Amino acid sequence: MSKTNPRATSLFYLAFRRYFTTPISSYTSVEARQQWRLTRSQRRQTFVNNRTRPATTSAVPNQKESFRPQNHYDLFPSSLPSGPPPSGSFHVKPTVLRKEFLQLQAKAHPDRHQGVEKAKAEAASARINDAYKTLLNPLARARYLLSLRGVEMTEDESIAGSPSDSGRGMDAGLLMEVMEVREEIESAESKEEIEAMKADNDKRKQASEDKLDELFKAGDIEGARRETVKLGYWVNVGTAIENWEKIGDGRVSEHD
Repeated sequence: MSKTNPRATSLFYLAFRRYFTTPISSYTSVEARQQWRLTRSQRRQTFVNNRTRPATTSAVPNQKESFRPQNHYDLFPSSLPSGPPPSGSFHVKPTVLRKEFLQLQAKAHPDRHQGVEKAKAEAASARINDAYKTLLNPLARARYLLSLRGVEMTEDESIAGSPSDSGRGMDAGLLMEVMEVREEIESAESKEEIEAMKADNDKRKQASEDKLDELFKAGDIEGARRETVKLGYWVNVGTAIENWEKIGDGRVSEHD
Protein backbone atom coordinates (compact mmCIF):
# COMPACT_ATOMS: atom_id res chain seq x y z
CA MET A 1 0.00 0.00 0.00
CA SER A 2 1.47 3.34 -1.07
CA LYS A 3 2.02 6.07 1.50
CA THR A 4 0.25 9.41 1.18
CA ASN A 5 2.33 12.56 1.12
CA PRO A 6 0.99 14.66 4.05
CA ARG A 7 2.15 17.93 2.49
CA ALA A 8 0.53 17.17 -0.87
CA THR A 9 -2.69 16.16 0.86
CA SER A 10 -2.71 19.33 2.93
CA LEU A 11 -2.13 21.59 -0.08
CA PHE A 12 -4.87 19.86 -2.05
CA TYR A 13 -7.28 20.23 0.88
CA LEU A 14 -6.54 23.94 1.25
CA ALA A 15 -7.06 24.55 -2.47
CA PHE A 16 -10.26 22.54 -2.45
CA ARG A 17 -11.61 24.33 0.62
CA ARG A 18 -10.77 27.77 -0.73
CA TYR A 19 -12.43 26.99 -4.02
CA PHE A 20 -15.74 25.89 -2.49
CA THR A 21 -16.07 27.74 0.79
CA THR A 22 -14.71 31.24 0.28
CA PRO A 23 -17.58 33.67 1.15
CA ILE A 24 -18.97 36.04 -1.50
CA SER A 25 -17.81 39.04 0.54
CA SER A 26 -14.23 38.10 -0.36
CA TYR A 27 -14.91 38.82 -4.03
CA THR A 28 -15.01 42.45 -5.07
CA SER A 29 -15.56 42.36 -8.86
CA VAL A 30 -18.94 41.73 -10.47
CA GLU A 31 -17.54 38.85 -12.51
CA ALA A 32 -16.10 37.20 -9.42
CA ARG A 33 -19.41 37.49 -7.54
CA GLN A 34 -21.31 36.02 -10.50
CA GLN A 35 -18.88 33.12 -10.55
CA TRP A 36 -19.37 32.58 -6.81
CA ARG A 37 -23.14 32.33 -7.28
CA LEU A 38 -22.76 29.02 -9.06
CA THR A 39 -24.26 26.36 -6.84
CA ARG A 40 -21.85 24.23 -4.89
CA SER A 41 -22.71 21.18 -6.98
CA GLN A 42 -22.00 23.10 -10.21
CA ARG A 43 -18.63 24.26 -8.92
CA ARG A 44 -17.79 20.78 -7.77
CA GLN A 45 -18.67 19.38 -11.20
CA THR A 46 -16.55 22.05 -12.87
CA PHE A 47 -13.63 21.15 -10.64
CA VAL A 48 -13.96 17.45 -11.50
CA ASN A 49 -14.36 18.10 -15.23
CA ASN A 50 -11.24 20.25 -15.36
CA ARG A 51 -9.25 17.46 -13.73
CA THR A 52 -10.60 14.63 -15.92
CA ARG A 53 -11.07 16.28 -19.32
CA PRO A 54 -8.78 14.57 -21.92
CA ALA A 55 -6.16 16.92 -23.27
CA THR A 56 -6.11 15.49 -26.79
CA THR A 57 -8.00 13.23 -29.16
CA SER A 58 -6.93 10.38 -31.36
CA ALA A 59 -6.07 10.73 -35.04
CA VAL A 60 -7.90 7.46 -35.73
CA PRO A 61 -11.72 7.59 -35.32
CA ASN A 62 -13.08 5.64 -32.35
CA GLN A 63 -9.58 4.93 -31.04
CA LYS A 64 -9.80 4.58 -27.26
CA GLU A 65 -6.52 6.25 -26.40
CA SER A 66 -6.66 10.04 -25.98
CA PHE A 67 -3.79 10.86 -28.28
CA ARG A 68 -3.14 13.34 -31.07
CA PRO A 69 0.01 12.70 -33.14
CA GLN A 70 2.42 15.63 -33.18
CA ASN A 71 4.50 14.31 -36.10
CA HIS A 72 4.66 11.39 -38.53
CA TYR A 73 6.64 9.27 -36.08
CA ASP A 74 3.86 9.44 -33.49
CA LEU A 75 1.57 7.58 -35.88
CA PHE A 76 3.80 4.50 -35.77
CA PRO A 77 4.53 3.81 -32.08
CA SER A 78 5.22 0.11 -32.63
CA SER A 79 7.69 0.37 -35.51
CA LEU A 80 9.22 3.69 -34.43
CA PRO A 81 8.89 3.66 -30.61
CA SER A 82 11.79 6.07 -29.98
CA GLY A 83 10.45 8.73 -32.33
CA PRO A 84 12.61 10.87 -34.59
CA PRO A 85 16.32 11.55 -34.05
CA PRO A 86 18.11 12.29 -31.80
CA SER A 87 16.16 9.92 -29.52
CA GLY A 88 15.43 7.55 -32.38
CA SER A 89 17.31 6.39 -35.45
CA PHE A 90 17.18 7.90 -38.92
CA HIS A 91 16.87 4.38 -40.30
CA VAL A 92 13.53 2.56 -40.48
CA LYS A 93 12.66 -1.08 -41.11
CA PRO A 94 10.41 -1.05 -44.20
CA THR A 95 8.70 -4.38 -43.52
CA VAL A 96 7.92 -3.48 -39.90
CA LEU A 97 6.70 -0.02 -40.88
CA ARG A 98 4.46 -1.43 -43.61
CA LYS A 99 2.89 -3.93 -41.22
CA GLU A 100 1.85 -1.18 -38.81
CA PHE A 101 0.76 1.02 -41.72
CA LEU A 102 -1.66 -1.65 -42.94
CA GLN A 103 -3.03 -2.10 -39.42
CA LEU A 104 -3.64 1.64 -39.07
CA GLN A 105 -5.25 1.89 -42.49
CA ALA A 106 -7.57 -0.99 -41.63
CA LYS A 107 -8.78 0.87 -38.52
CA ALA A 108 -9.16 4.19 -40.33
CA HIS A 109 -10.72 2.83 -43.52
CA PRO A 110 -13.67 5.12 -44.40
CA ASP A 111 -15.93 2.16 -45.20
CA ARG A 112 -15.85 1.19 -41.53
CA HIS A 113 -17.36 4.50 -40.44
CA GLN A 114 -20.48 6.55 -41.12
CA GLY A 115 -21.55 10.17 -40.90
CA VAL A 116 -19.12 12.55 -39.26
CA GLU A 117 -16.84 9.66 -38.32
CA LYS A 118 -16.51 8.75 -42.00
CA ALA A 119 -15.13 12.21 -42.84
CA LYS A 120 -12.72 11.94 -39.92
CA ALA A 121 -11.64 8.52 -41.13
CA GLU A 122 -10.94 9.84 -44.62
CA ALA A 123 -8.74 12.59 -43.19
CA ALA A 124 -6.98 10.14 -40.88
CA SER A 125 -6.39 7.69 -43.71
CA ALA A 126 -4.88 10.43 -45.88
CA ARG A 127 -2.56 11.53 -43.07
CA ILE A 128 -1.44 7.98 -42.33
CA ASN A 129 -0.73 7.40 -46.02
CA ASP A 130 1.28 10.62 -46.31
CA ALA A 131 3.28 9.82 -43.18
CA TYR A 132 4.02 6.31 -44.39
CA LYS A 133 5.26 7.44 -47.81
CA THR A 134 7.41 10.14 -46.23
CA LEU A 135 9.05 7.89 -43.66
CA LEU A 136 9.55 5.02 -46.10
CA ASN A 137 11.59 7.13 -48.51
CA PRO A 138 15.04 8.11 -47.06
CA LEU A 139 15.27 11.38 -49.00
CA ALA A 140 11.72 12.43 -48.13
CA ARG A 141 12.39 11.38 -44.53
CA ALA A 142 15.51 13.54 -44.36
CA ARG A 143 13.63 16.54 -45.76
CA TYR A 144 10.85 15.97 -43.24
CA LEU A 145 13.25 15.78 -40.29
CA LEU A 146 14.86 19.03 -41.44
CA SER A 147 11.42 20.66 -41.63
CA LEU A 148 10.77 19.65 -38.01
CA ARG A 149 13.86 21.71 -37.16
CA GLY A 150 12.78 24.73 -39.19
CA VAL A 151 14.78 23.98 -42.34
CA GLU A 152 12.51 23.80 -45.36
CA MET A 153 13.89 22.17 -48.52
CA THR A 154 11.99 21.88 -51.76
CA GLU A 155 12.20 18.67 -53.77
CA ASP A 156 14.34 20.43 -56.39
CA GLU A 157 16.78 21.66 -53.73
CA SER A 158 17.23 18.24 -52.17
CA ILE A 159 17.76 16.56 -55.53
CA ALA A 160 19.89 19.14 -57.32
CA GLY A 161 21.15 21.32 -54.48
CA SER A 162 20.04 24.89 -53.79
CA PRO A 163 21.46 27.77 -55.88
CA SER A 164 23.28 29.05 -52.81
CA ASP A 165 25.15 25.80 -52.13
CA SER A 166 28.23 26.93 -54.05
CA GLY A 167 28.48 29.90 -51.75
CA ARG A 168 28.01 27.76 -48.65
CA GLY A 169 30.96 25.46 -49.26
CA MET A 170 29.31 22.80 -51.44
CA ASP A 171 31.87 20.10 -52.24
CA ALA A 172 33.10 20.69 -55.78
CA GLY A 173 34.60 17.20 -55.76
CA LEU A 174 31.13 15.75 -55.24
CA LEU A 175 29.77 17.66 -58.22
CA MET A 176 32.58 16.37 -60.41
CA GLU A 177 31.98 12.81 -59.20
CA VAL A 178 28.29 13.04 -60.01
CA MET A 179 29.02 14.37 -63.51
CA GLU A 180 31.48 11.54 -64.15
CA VAL A 181 29.00 8.90 -62.99
CA ARG A 182 26.30 10.30 -65.24
CA GLU A 183 28.68 10.28 -68.20
CA GLU A 184 29.46 6.64 -67.47
CA ILE A 185 25.76 5.85 -67.43
CA GLU A 186 25.20 7.56 -70.75
CA SER A 187 28.10 5.70 -72.35
CA ALA A 188 27.21 2.29 -70.92
CA GLU A 189 26.65 -0.36 -73.55
CA SER A 190 25.52 -3.39 -71.59
CA LYS A 191 23.14 -4.32 -68.79
CA GLU A 192 26.06 -5.78 -66.86
CA GLU A 193 27.75 -2.37 -66.76
CA ILE A 194 24.56 -0.73 -65.53
CA GLU A 195 24.03 -3.37 -62.84
CA ALA A 196 27.55 -2.74 -61.54
CA MET A 197 26.89 1.02 -61.50
CA LYS A 198 23.61 0.42 -59.69
CA ALA A 199 25.36 -1.63 -57.01
CA ASP A 200 27.96 1.11 -56.52
CA ASN A 201 25.27 3.77 -56.30
CA ASP A 202 23.29 1.76 -53.75
CA LYS A 203 26.42 1.76 -51.59
CA ARG A 204 26.70 5.54 -51.95
CA LYS A 205 23.10 6.02 -50.90
CA GLN A 206 23.52 3.71 -47.91
CA ALA A 207 26.65 5.57 -46.82
CA SER A 208 24.77 8.87 -47.08
CA GLU A 209 21.87 7.49 -45.01
CA ASP A 210 24.30 6.26 -42.35
CA LYS A 211 25.89 9.72 -42.26
CA LEU A 212 22.47 11.35 -41.87
CA ASP A 213 21.81 9.10 -38.89
CA GLU A 214 25.01 10.36 -37.25
CA LEU A 215 24.36 14.02 -38.07
CA PHE A 216 20.75 14.08 -36.85
CA LYS A 217 21.70 12.33 -33.62
CA ALA A 218 24.51 14.85 -33.09
CA GLY A 219 22.16 17.76 -33.75
CA ASP A 220 24.24 18.96 -36.71
CA ILE A 221 21.36 20.36 -38.76
CA GLU A 222 23.49 22.22 -41.32
CA GLY A 223 25.55 19.07 -41.85
CA ALA A 224 22.32 17.10 -42.27
CA ARG A 225 21.08 19.62 -44.81
CA ARG A 226 24.25 19.23 -46.87
CA GLU A 227 24.11 15.45 -46.62
CA THR A 228 20.48 15.53 -47.73
CA VAL A 229 21.58 17.41 -50.85
CA LYS A 230 24.26 14.77 -51.38
CA LEU A 231 21.74 11.95 -50.99
CA GLY A 232 19.56 13.77 -53.51
CA TYR A 233 22.36 13.60 -56.08
CA TRP A 234 22.68 9.85 -55.62
CA VAL A 235 18.92 9.42 -55.84
CA ASN A 236 19.05 11.34 -59.12
CA VAL A 237 21.83 9.05 -60.36
CA GLY A 238 19.68 6.06 -59.43
CA THR A 239 16.83 7.49 -61.49
CA ALA A 240 19.18 7.87 -64.46
CA ILE A 241 20.18 4.20 -64.11
CA GLU A 242 16.53 3.15 -64.00
CA ASN A 243 15.86 5.20 -67.14
CA TRP A 244 18.73 3.47 -68.94
CA GLU A 245 17.19 0.12 -68.07
CA LYS A 246 13.79 1.24 -69.38
CA ILE A 247 15.14 2.73 -72.60
CA GLY A 248 17.57 -0.11 -73.15
CA ASP A 249 19.87 1.72 -75.56
CA GLY A 250 22.23 3.22 -73.01
CA ARG A 251 21.28 6.81 -73.75
CA VAL A 252 19.79 8.85 -70.90
CA SER A 253 18.53 12.38 -71.29
CA GLU A 254 20.41 14.96 -69.22
CA HIS A 255 17.11 15.99 -67.61
CA ASP A 256 15.78 12.49 -66.81
